[in-house]
Amino acid sequence: MKAIKMTMSPGTPSSLTPPTQQQTKPAPSTAPIRTIPGGYGWPVLGPISDRLDYFWFQGPETFFRKRIEKHKSTVFRTNVPPTFPFFSGVNPNVVAVLDCKSFSHLFDMEIVEKKNVLVGDFMPSVKFTGDLRVCAYLDTSEPQHSKVKKFSMDILKRSSTIWVSTLTSNLDTMWDTLESKLSVSDSASYLVPIQKLIFSFFTRCLIGADLSASPEIAKSGYVMADLWLALQLLPTVKIGVLQPLEEIFLHSYAYPFALVSSGYKKLAKFVEEQGKEAVERGVTEFGLSREETIHNLVFILGFNAYGGASIFLPTLLAKIGTDKTGIQEKLREEVRAKTAGSTLSFDSVKDMELVQSFVYETLRLNPPVPLQYGRARKDFLLSSHDSVYEIKKGELLCGFQTLVMRDPNVFDDPEEFVSDRFTKQKGRELLSYLYWSNGPQTGSPSESNKQCPAKDYVTLTACLFVAYLFRRYDSITCNSSGAITAVVKAK
Repeated sequence: MKAIKMTMSPGTPSSLTPPTQQQTKPAPSTAPIRTIPGGYGWPVLGPISDRLDYFWFQGPETFFRKRIEKHKSTVFRTNVPPTFPFFSGVNPNVVAVLDCKSFSHLFDMEIVEKKNVLVGDFMPSVKFTGDLRVCAYLDTSEPQHSKVKKFSMDILKRSSTIWVSTLTSNLDTMWDTLESKLSVSDSASYLVPIQKLIFSFFTRCLIGADLSASPEIAKSGYVMADLWLALQLLPTVKIGVLQPLEEIFLHSYAYPFALVSSGYKKLAKFVEEQGKEAVERGVTEFGLSREETIHNLVFILGFNAYGGASIFLPTLLAKIGTDKTGIQEKLREEVRAKTAGSTLSFDSVKDMELVQSFVYETLRLNPPVPLQYGRARKDFLLSSHDSVYEIKKGELLCGFQTLVMRDPNVFDDPEEFVSDRFTKQKGRELLSYLYWSNGPQTGSPSESNKQCPAKDYVTLTACLFVAYLFRRYDSITCNSSGAITAVVKAK
């Protein structure tokens, strides 16, 4: 069977599963009020000690796990990087919320605000975003948030007419390239090809721009985006290089925008010139200034879309290609049974229950954005599964999704990858606790919340990615280094 061109049925994406009651507000609790355990230590020394544990001695996951064990609580006080002494003005004190119930408070816009807390109390210089606070840094109470959020949702809606065909075209190119490399080599790395696919795909769908109009952006645009992203996030991300060099050179100070200014300006110019229609709509239909429109589009393209997908899609492919449980056969059977004699579309993957579940389970164990933050708008009571805690106005809450999504009170065998976890009625109910998108999977993005506007597009695109794979191949094998080692073409 040859790979078949995909077409999209009329309409725009909607949730993969039947809608259920949106659960963004934790249910009231009658549990006892408990003092939040933990602390921040001595000034300067406490935050530095926690920073070294977080990045060096323990790593993020162990850092949070050990403190859960120590305090016998999934809610506690601690410090998260970046910290003193070179980040003056950044307060590392947080209240960690590490179970599904306490974590859900981060999505209740009545009690938390999201102003300038995308990556915690630290905020990269606005020079990285055209001297503007783009939508990700705006709180829902700010008028510009509503304008930009509506604009971003409009972009997605309009792009639905070309989404599947553009994805297919780019997948054809990527897999043709990988097959060509495999014909002359024992392996072919898929990391750069996937990044090129993602950048080309989103540039066309979100910006309405054709990369062929700019040979420089076509060749190096994804690299410019990588560098721009890296310099903003380096103070907050564990890289895993030789210590103490990582602490000295990567986590001790914020990198200046000047190092990537040339690439960013080229990206912004490309968006302005080749995405004229989108820019014009932002100005005339949504009341944004030209500069606001351009720089929000660059952020949507480079940070939200390209940045997230560059983490998620390679993880998804690696999970398929290294699996030893026989899941490939089951996925292949479902894909071919559901699309026999037809083309792939948004609607067709909605009938693929196992494919959907596989995507959701990958998101559960490997959330593209591991940390979520929110600052208390007012004093309120925060509930975990077994206790209630008093939160004071202004305190910063921090949720580490990698652990939250392994809450044993919600998920059976939470450390295990269970490919069919989200199937059937019980599985659909669990979607209320899948928070990868800055809100529950059963939630709906709107201008009044901070949920990812592309929540449904992401999961649908991932399902299409998997379905395309098993229409083109009978099997695929990957190694742990991010390379394809074998493919068996569909018969």
